[in-house]
Amino acid sequence: MSFQILTRDVPPRSAWTLEQAGIHPLLSRLFAARGILSPEELDDGLAKLLAPSTLMGTQEAATLLANAIAQNLKLCIVADYDCDGATACAVGLRGLRMLGAQHVSYIVPDRVVDGYGLTASIAKRVKASGADVLITVDNGIASLEGVATAQSLGMQVLITDHHLPAAQVPNAEVIVNPNQAGCAFESKSLAGVGVMFYVLLVLRAELRQRGVFSSETQPKLDALLPLVALGTVADVVKLDNNNRRLVAQGLKRIRAGLLPCGMQSLFRAAGREAKVATTFDFGFALGPRINAAGRLSDMTLGIECLTTDDAMRADELAKQLDAINRERRDIEGDMRQQAMEIAESLFDESDEPPPAICVFDPDFHEGIVGIVASRIKDKFHRPCFVFAASNAPGKEHELKGSGRSIPGFHLRDALDLMAKKYPDMLLRFGGHAMAAGCTIEEENLEQFETCFMEVAAQLLSPATLQRKLETDGPLDGQYRRAEFVEVMHREVWGQGFAPPVFSEEVDVLSQRLVGEKHLALKLKHQGQPVDGIWFGRIEPLPARVKLAYRLDVDEWQGQKRVRFLVEAAEI
Repeated sequence: MSFQILTRDVPPRSAWTLEQAGIHPLLSRLFAARGILSPEELDDGLAKLLAPSTLMGTQEAATLLANAIAQNLKLCIVADYDCDGATACAVGLRGLRMLGAQHVSYIVPDRVVDGYGLTASIAKRVKASGADVLITVDNGIASLEGVATAQSLGMQVLITDHHLPAAQVPNAEVIVNPNQAGCAFESKSLAGVGVMFYVLLVLRAELRQRGVFSSETQPKLDALLPLVALGTVADVVKLDNNNRRLVAQGLKRIRAGLLPCGMQSLFRAAGREAKVATTFDFGFALGPRINAAGRLSDMTLGIECLTTDDAMRADELAKQLDAINRERRDIEGDMRQQAMEIAESLFDESDEPPPAICVFDPDFHEGIVGIVASRIKDKFHRPCFVFAASNAPGKEHELKGSGRSIPGFHLRDALDLMAKKYPDMLLRFGGHAMAAGCTIEEENLEQFETCFMEVAAQLLSPATLQRKLETDGPLDGQYRRAEFVEVMHREVWGQGFAPPVFSEEVDVLSQRLVGEKHLALKLKHQGQPVDGIWFGRIEPLPARVKLAYRLDVDEWQGQKRVRFLVEAAEI
């Protein structure tokens, strides 16, 4: 499929303002192209964080929690089984204990048996554990029945979530969610872990007000920022200014060695170094290892790893998570190949793919469907749903689907439209613009597929279906240096604040296949030779071609050299 390689606009005044403030000329250009207008926006100091009091519900949550702590009540956190849910749970457990809670436990639903979020059966398990107060992290905004059950059993319910609410929200004692109606908090992209961190900040202020702590004796909640940074990046939420500050503050502490021992163990298990940690490590090294537990095993492993203060135990858990992640990769490889074949059979090779793609096979593993949907979406540039049969006892007739979308097609809104069109088709659904999930009866799969196609055909324009790659244009040869690339990598990049990708015409001096599926390149960039690699590409390139590429540093025998990681070609 062809790419249209575009170059971002760089407002000259913004770039000049940043450069005058002492920011590196190339970084000034990159920041200006991403909407940064002034050096103040790059100030990542904690004082610049959005005021916690502007997040609706935080004061009520703080009052509820402070009363519970004062009465020595039992608190139980209901977590979610992804990295954001695991880090939010770890932040809640660590933070509440730091603030004086004597009895804090947690329950994490099993992806297969329990499904997503606070269900009625989970509420009963929480009550059976002896809890008085139920706190959700990264879930709960859609749990009408679960909340009602918890309250009928005599528990108070505090929901902390960031998912988009439906028209009806649960009747919980308190809801903290930046996306709920009436919330004036400026960052609607706060991750679940960020919401919990904000609740703790307001709780600490409430406890100060009550004389439990003074400014001098209060616990330092900034110790939780490495976990907040990890969950924020791993959940692929938009890195607006506020999220970028949270991540930058977490990275500073990690690089200084101030991180939970479980995170340190995960860095080691992944073969990465915490002292030079980047957002890339969160998204591609630590995040997947924690997510693997929720996909194939039990997220308790991930949460235990993030909450233990026993270094030996942390190492043991990190090794287990690493082994589960390797197993996940093996299963994913087989499933991806099978899913690709099914997707390719939906249209002739000479034709354009359909407006949306829906794939199911009885052998698919429900913990891996989201990753496979993402791979298909990347390959065909179409919204995609991948379904697997439920393994939950008594639910064998149900299919669980995970979807991924492309810019310009809001996946959760699409599911909402589908639910209005066919009220009995979706048993459950929820999510965001770019990722969503749903459960259907197996007999409704064909209807889902037809409806998904219809909605996509209706909402997608030819311009949206054209694969575009925004880049930062040509790279000045003077910046093709290892030390500069390392400076650039230390910045906070991610969703909504894209990592730098450069593009220009280069000469291809030689090319060969390595490992049977990657193209190793010798290129001439502005008259100078440079190595390049295109992972997953086997088709040869013409002698002169416009490439889009990221910068990487390759170390060989103590020598650091810059190489190009090719993302796309305009052919």
